[in-house]
Amino acid sequence: MGGPGDPPEGTPEGAPGGGEDEYRSVVFDESFVRAARIQEYSAQERMTDHTPAVRRRPPLRRGLSRQALLLVLLIAVAFGTAIFMGVRHPYQSSAMRRPVEPLRMTVIPLSPQGAVPGAVDAESLYAHSPAAQFRIGAEGIPLPASRRTAHFSDSQVVTALTTAKDYLVRSSLYPEVLTGQQVRPVRGLIDGDQLDQFDESFSHPAADGRHAPTGWLVRFDPAQAELADVKIRVQGTLTAAETDSSTLEVTTDHTFVYALRPTGADAKTPASLFTVRRELHFRFDREDLRTHQAQLIVSYVQAGPLSCAEDSTNHLRPLLAGETAKMGGPAGTDPYATGSAAALCGALATSAQPKV
Repeated sequence: MGGPGDPPEGTPEGAPGGGEDEYRSVVFDESFVRAARIQEYSAQERMTDHTPAVRRRPPLRRGLSRQALLLVLLIAVAFGTAIFMGVRHPYQSSAMRRPVEPLRMTVIPLSPQGAVPGAVDAESLYAHSPAAQFRIGAEGIPLPASRRTAHFSDSQVVTALTTAKDYLVRSSLYPEVLTGQQVRPVRGLIDGDQLDQFDESFSHPAADGRHAPTGWLVRFDPAQAELADVKIRVQGTLTAAETDSSTLEVTTDHTFVYALRPTGADAKTPASLFTVRRELHFRFDREDLRTHQAQLIVSYVQAGPLSCAEDSTNHLRPLLAGETAKMGGPAGTDPYATGSAAALCGALATSAQPKV
């Protein structure tokens, strides 16, 4: 007779418990079933005999990948560089610049002691004058050997010297400037903070030591004189020096000799020589070096033969071959007037004239 939980007929054959010993090897307990991984094979895996029965899943990566870390690092470096360059920019901003001084100028006419010598052949005049060994044009303004300073590189010093030379060439050698037709070639080299003074000098010329066009450039009265020879003779020097950690100064001292004839005269009319000595002081900050412009601080000019009685503020009015200086000196100077410059005049030495 069976037990209390068994059917009266006993355990049927094939029921769980009836053939327990026969199926024990293929029966899994609950923990084994829960731990098993279910993997559905692909068609390719089912067709391949060598595919492993179970495929391992790639391990999950925690955190950022190497490429992401590299990108974050590059962004951080770029951001840091931008901040650094903003704090220590190689060029000072306009708000941090030292105020630009106005140009101080002196123009001294040199009066001849007799008649101005002349000759039809301009080459002969040059050959018999102190300018016989001078070079022609811009070749007479060579750049000196340059060296870096405590706060400026060699290239920055060269830039300052080159800009000063360009100013001399444009303001002393350009035919369109010499004849009074153009001022733009010179204006383009002037620091922006001096442009108001420059423009006022040409719109309202004044002999006040601040607003004489002939202090900025060389130009002749086009109604009176013209070039008899475009081969202008030049000789002089340029020097550069650092005045402080943010400023370079260039000093130039050049003598320019021009062959002139009366305006409209033919080639058989005698020419004469006219001499202009220009001592200029330029100042450059880092902004000027970047823009290839200059601050012209001092202009000291001696020019002749001129008549002291003539006004040399706006144009130079040369005395030409055979002419003599007019009687009288420069306009009177009032020592009680403020803001005006004393009228000056000098005598042109006989040795400065060609021997013809």
